[in-house]
Amino acid sequence: MKNKIKLSDHFNFKRLISFTLPSILMMILTSIYGVVDGFFVSNFVGKTSFAAVNFIMPFLMVVGAMGFMFGTGGSALIAKTMGEGNDKKANKIFSLLVCATIVSGIVISIISNIFLRQIASFLGAEGTMLENCVKYGRVLLISLPFLMLQYAFGSLVVTAEKPKLGLALTVTAGVMNMVGDALFIAVFKWGIVGAALATALGEIFGGIVPLIYFAGKNSSRLKLCKPSWDFKSLIRICTNGSSELMSNISMSLVGMLYNAQLMKYAGEDGISAYGTIMYVNFIFLAVFIGYSTGIAPITSYHYGADNKKELNNILKRSSVIIGIVAIAMFGISEFLANPLASGFVGYDKELLAMTTHAFRIYGIAFLFSGISIFGSAFFTALNDGLTSATIAFLRTLLFQCSSVLIMPIFFGLDGIWFSIIVAETLSVAVTITFLAIKNKKFGYWGKF
Repeated sequence: MKNKIKLSDHFNFKRLISFTLPSILMMILTSIYGVVDGFFVSNFVGKTSFAAVNFIMPFLMVVGAMGFMFGTGGSALIAKTMGEGNDKKANKIFSLLVCATIVSGIVISIISNIFLRQIASFLGAEGTMLENCVKYGRVLLISLPFLMLQYAFGSLVVTAEKPKLGLALTVTAGVMNMVGDALFIAVFKWGIVGAALATALGEIFGGIVPLIYFAGKNSSRLKLCKPSWDFKSLIRICTNGSSELMSNISMSLVGMLYNAQLMKYAGEDGISAYGTIMYVNFIFLAVFIGYSTGIAPITSYHYGADNKKELNNILKRSSVIIGIVAIAMFGISEFLANPLASGFVGYDKELLAMTTHAFRIYGIAFLFSGISIFGSAFFTALNDGLTSATIAFLRTLLFQCSSVLIMPIFFGLDGIWFSIIVAETLSVAVTITFLAIKNKKFGYWGKF
């Protein structure tokens, strides 16, 4: 195609946005589909079921996080290999990581299903909430291998220079999810199991269809072939993608900790308020994550081609884009806090007031979060998994966990909401420090 954007191109603002837009939309839509799940459960099934979904979801995200690891770590290595001019090896690595994703998904699904009730109980669920956690979790654990494939292909389709394919798959899977929500919950009255079935339906589609596409004849740079065992490459994929694995696991563990603290300070209402904020938070952060996912193969390719001038160009322009988006998100979160919250908990005035107040505090963090998200993904793309993982670990696990444990001691419930601001501010300082230190090795720094 004449106007097709290639990884080897020089990227101005227009080309950067054009190439990354499908990834951004893909992440936003994925988040919106989760919001629709929450909307139907909250409004048609009830507050306790809504709290149960938000309670067990962090665990489900933990067990699915390896899909992100294979996708981001593999994408960086594959794009770097293509930049070095070795497409045959790139396809071998691609095929190996798809097989590894499938096998890992099946094993994790079986083990998690066996111990699901004990895990939910250990996390603090009891009574009706425990039963709802188990009902919801069992269905989604069956579809876990497909979810992991969907996560992995989210990065790989961009590396294959087919970002629009990823967007089309996400839209279709999401529509299936939303239609399923409407039918299974609102019409058939299947409750929380209906919500899980609707989500599973989208995940199965999102995992199988790209698998079929890459297995057959296609016009992309990546094709599934007979994989050869390459332990060294698999270790590099896992090491390089460890930051995304760490980030997702840490976010889930932080979510569990938030739930425990909120149960202590505000009960089920606190968990419902936090769940509402998280749904909107996922949509907002999806812009940063989508952009970082879309830009990563470009960064990896030019790193492999030893094109430091283009690395500098990518870093400069990305900083401008992220800064503008961060300010816009902060403004939206402050002005639309009440309307956004009312869509989920408008039926309860007390809960709505708590959620709106919390969201206005939480929204300040959007000014800082994009810098660390991009920084971590940037180092993953440079195949520096250790630095990327360190940023992700400090941002999500150390800083957020410490803040959410310490802040409420002094500020009560508001301390929980303020903790994210403290954590994101600290992680920005760490990210900028690493960018300065690592410039000597990668040579991406330049005058703005």
